[in-house]
Amino acid sequence: MSKALERLRRLAGKASADYRMIQPGDHLLLGVSGGKDSLVLLNVLCAIKAKSPFPFTLTAATFDPGFPGFGAGETAKYCESLGVEHHIIPFDMPALLKEKGNPESPCVLCSRMRRGCLYTLARKLGCNKLVLGQHMDDVVISFLISLSRGEGLTTMGPNVPSEDGTLRVIRPLIYARESLVAEAAAGLDFPARGECQYKEYLSENGVRAYFKDLLETMEQRIPDIRSHILHSLSDVRPEYLLDKRFLSLP
Repeated sequence: MSKALERLRRLAGKASADYRMIQPGDHLLLGVSGGKDSLVLLNVLCAIKAKSPFPFTLTAATFDPGFPGFGAGETAKYCESLGVEHHIIPFDMPALLKEKGNPESPCVLCSRMRRGCLYTLARKLGCNKLVLGQHMDDVVISFLISLSRGEGLTTMGPNVPSEDGTLRVIRPLIYARESLVAEAAAGLDFPARGECQYKEYLSENGVRAYFKDLLETMEQRIPDIRSHILHSLSDVRPEYLLDKRFLSLP
């Protein structure tokens, strides 16, 4: 195991302990897109499972949107090579987008369909937790987006109820920077899975891409800003904010 992957295992273990993510008897469904984040998390969870003092079950699933060149078959083989049961969820996203008028950026719709399909599969398999591969950068960027849009002081929670309330959604990589995930991925032989046909558009026009670039710029002035923001999210002081529900007003 590489040093980067071992460090990720320790960080994920700490996050799991801090937020009670993985507990005895859990049946986890890991959403594996085939990208570096989810495949690195797959390896991390396998390492945690091998050393865990208590039993839990790990199953993986890939939402295949049906875009040209996107195939989940190699991802399935990779999961199975690690001894992890894998399920492919086929979906005709191009047909749905055509029905909706072919929006330029279909990410919100695609994300909603993907999450709904994963919830359905989790219930079918008897899983009690859905595991997602978002890392520290994703958490911080989501917070900045919500903050700038006036959507409240919120972000991707480490252990939260699913939208339909049937299971928990956990994110073991919240303490890990994307750069560390990328370092670990470089030392692993991941299969090709194709790219989203909207990737170039999103990299140039997507709001997450904008805030990712902004975060890089901010770090030039404020080193380790990601960890600082994450710490602030863990130290909420509502009496010094503006929500009247938490203020003792005269």
